[in-house]
Amino acid sequence: MANVVRWNPVRDMIQMREAMDRAFSDSQYGREFRSTWNLPIDAYATSDAIVLKADIPGLKPEDIQITLEGDTLTIRGEFKNDAEEKNHLIRERVTGKFERTLTVSTPIDPAKVEATFENGVLTLTLPKAEAVKPRQITIKANHN
Repeated sequence: MANVVRWNPVRDMIQMREAMDRAFSDSQYGREFRSTWNLPIDAYATSDAIVLKADIPGLKPEDIQITLEGDTLTIRGEFKNDAEEKNHLIRERVTGKFERTLTVSTPIDPAKVEATFENGVLTLTLPKAEAVKPRQITIKANHN
């Protein structure tokens, strides 16, 4: 026996809108509709530092702005759009402004933060503050 499901046009419209939002926000084309897009990063922790890596090919180090205010780290830049200069047959490379803001929950030493840029990869090393670095504690034995 078949089940009868009542048609709900509002529910169907909401589902369609959510599917379209996901399609545009997850694709490179969705970036064209936003003023800025989030820079994808990788982050990992060592015993001494937090390390962030981001692929930013085609830019020079002077085209990237990095700020650290308190526990907030921001990376900004822009890939220039040359579409008006050419008649593209295919255009898949991302253009426009990018920005990534992160809250660093581990206390770091801001005076020792380093940024390197090699082969289009930005690497930020955020050294942990001495107070949060792991310490080896030696056990003293009492010999009676």
